[in-house]
Amino acid sequence: MNMEVDPRLAVMDMPRRDARDKVTGRTRFMVDMAGNDVLRAVVMRADVGSARILRIDTSAARKMRGVRGIATAEDAPLLHGIGVMDQPLFARDRIRYRGEPICAIAADTLEQARAACAAVVVETEEMPACLTMAEALAPGAPELHPDWKSYDCIVEGAARGGNIAWEARVLRGDVDAAFARPDVTVVESCFRVGRQSHFPFEPRGAVASFEDGRYHVITSTQVPWTVRAVTARVMGVHTSQVRVTVPPVGGAFGLKFDASIEPMAAILAKKTGRTVSLVNSREEETQTCLCRENADIWIRSAIAPDGTIAGREAVVLMDAGAYGGEQVFLSTMTAHTLGASYRLGSARLSTRVVYTNTPPNGAFRSCNGAYNAFALERHTDEICRKIGMDPMEFRKLNVLSDGDPGATGQIFEGDVLGPMLERMEALRERAGTVEHLAGDRLYGRATTVGTWNIFVGPSSATVNLNADGSATLITASVEIGSGSITQGVPQIVAANLGIHPSKVIVKGADTDAAGYDMGTGGGRTVVSMGAAATAACAVVREKLLDTASELLQTPPADLVLVNGRVEIRGRPGSGTTIETVIARAEQTKGPISGSGAFTAPGTAKGMPGCAAGHFFDAMDLPVFIVHEAEVAVDPDTGETEVLAYRVVQDVGRAINPRAVRGQIQGAVIQGIGYGIHEEITLGADGGIEQSGFETYHLPLARDAVKVAIDLYEGAPSCGPMGTKGIAEVAIMNGGATMACAIANATGKRVQQLPLTPPKVLALTLGIEPVLDHPHIGRRWSDNILR
Repeated sequence: MNMEVDPRLAVMDMPRRDARDKVTGRTRFMVDMAGNDVLRAVVMRADVGSARILRIDTSAARKMRGVRGIATAEDAPLLHGIGVMDQPLFARDRIRYRGEPICAIAADTLEQARAACAAVVVETEEMPACLTMAEALAPGAPELHPDWKSYDCIVEGAARGGNIAWEARVLRGDVDAAFARPDVTVVESCFRVGRQSHFPFEPRGAVASFEDGRYHVITSTQVPWTVRAVTARVMGVHTSQVRVTVPPVGGAFGLKFDASIEPMAAILAKKTGRTVSLVNSREEETQTCLCRENADIWIRSAIAPDGTIAGREAVVLMDAGAYGGEQVFLSTMTAHTLGASYRLGSARLSTRVVYTNTPPNGAFRSCNGAYNAFALERHTDEICRKIGMDPMEFRKLNVLSDGDPGATGQIFEGDVLGPMLERMEALRERAGTVEHLAGDRLYGRATTVGTWNIFVGPSSATVNLNADGSATLITASVEIGSGSITQGVPQIVAANLGIHPSKVIVKGADTDAAGYDMGTGGGRTVVSMGAAATAACAVVREKLLDTASELLQTPPADLVLVNGRVEIRGRPGSGTTIETVIARAEQTKGPISGSGAFTAPGTAKGMPGCAAGHFFDAMDLPVFIVHEAEVAVDPDTGETEVLAYRVVQDVGRAINPRAVRGQIQGAVIQGIGYGIHEEITLGADGGIEQSGFETYHLPLARDAVKVAIDLYEGAPSCGPMGTKGIAEVAIMNGGATMACAIANATGKRVQQLPLTPPKVLALTLGIEPVLDHPHIGRRWSDNILR
């Protein structure tokens, strides 16, 4: 049977189906799920950054009015973590960061729960702290995790030890020989980035109950199956005892890959026999927010006389905070971001995840790619300056092309970045530059490139046909704002079944109803879930056409699904409605449904022995971007204004161009925020000093700029109908482009993000400190564990 579906059928400029309800306040989020009869819970958190716990006394709190239950470390004996199982749900013997949970208390009201928290007695003994990665790596530094050898790891064989939670390495080719060549120019650079906070409007939280021997957790999450697994693990119960459902999510950006609030609520629900609501306050959310991590980067390159890159080595230090968290997993991405975009003769990279006595960090849109792009593109401009080559020409000469190897030896398909650079030049020529808008300020323009690799991974889907010709998609994927589940996947299902996307109903994520899904993030949802849904639709199509064949006395191969009908190919208006076929099937064979699954195709392969400590040595779906910005810098204040911004983005096939452009526009503003506005500072005890919207400078309406966008289609893709994830990569070069443009405007060497006005002013005055990272060795052997 011919089951091919014309991918053009999926292309529609559709508005978001959830937009009106969200804008008008009708959407019910997790915080709206708790009724008046639920208990309210509060987390009691540490007010010191590094200490030994001598005694925790909750006796007074238990006697207070309205208190119904208290959860402590005794209720959650096991450790959890994404790569290394190193994190307790509640501090037991030791406090490793200011804000670490000590206990959680459920009471009739929030005020009662907070009063009980204040009555908990915690006696501690201060311990030496490592507040920076330099301190943590120094000889004789106190170890945050002296029992690190006992921790379980998801992937075995990675180097780790002391304050290094994880180490991922890449070694391809003879790097020493490349740098030893007498004809190369060696360029060395140091960079540092600060933390960035997600600040979704909806904080993390959960509503939990315990009935019939099972936990039901309603939560705002990107990863319901992870929440299920972590909740079960820390309490030592089977995963089948935990059900997770997800209402609409009020923003995430990677923050809600975490699973810590949910187990606390579940424990309290069992202890009290009541439904419990536990939601972070804005201050808690800000100060324990799993920021995009701060990082230190050292990179050097050997440039041949013809301008090609003979060799490159780099060291990336990722600050995990007190626990390994997502950073262990994300250490893999250095190879695919810092080691990407450009053709390298040889490569040597070390990524070290470092424990410090600061709040744990986590995943944030484009993960470590956002700062690796900054380091790579600033380093590229420093190369161009040193060898006297035009930055655009250098990029055209060196960007990856068809058949080129990446840092891990993965072979790239298609010539994509080169043509995209040419498209950027054409886009600029059509729009014209706006240097005149700078006036008396310093003007700068910069063009940067970037490569992201999409986490593909496992997804599953079920599609049921309904009597009215609609289809219900059952999936554990979550809509977090990108439109993947409200727009992209329904369009793919609709195209496969010949119906309008408005007739595709998406059931909210429920681990009892849907099969496993790796989670929403990394740009994977339209690709992975779209492919799983496509596989499910293939089963549905076959059943539908087999029944229609009997009705219409026509072979299934001669039938097509279009406009809610089953028609004979080449005879528009023939055949019958899908509803008629569904009714016939229900009478003769049973309801029509189908399930499908998808995981990484595994066609991309790294070079054997090239990567160590990696979760993926090759990625099946690279996505490319080219960003360009024009800025004006006020030399008297350090204020930077973005005058113009242009993007050429590899989108595979844009099945909803309106949605794609909206995601790019929003991501660019978020990337600009990372580059010039958003700053997290740590206090003397390692705690985050910002407390909410009043003290953290997010880009506001006046900071926004209209982005000129060119969608580059047709690059190779394993995604259904040629699609690629677009929301993740779109933010990646925001900070990089700001940094390169400001460097060009000021004529100064930019080494740090964010470039807030005080830092830019210090640059222009020549008083910004020069980074040289003495805690990163200049010999490869100094930057690896042996």
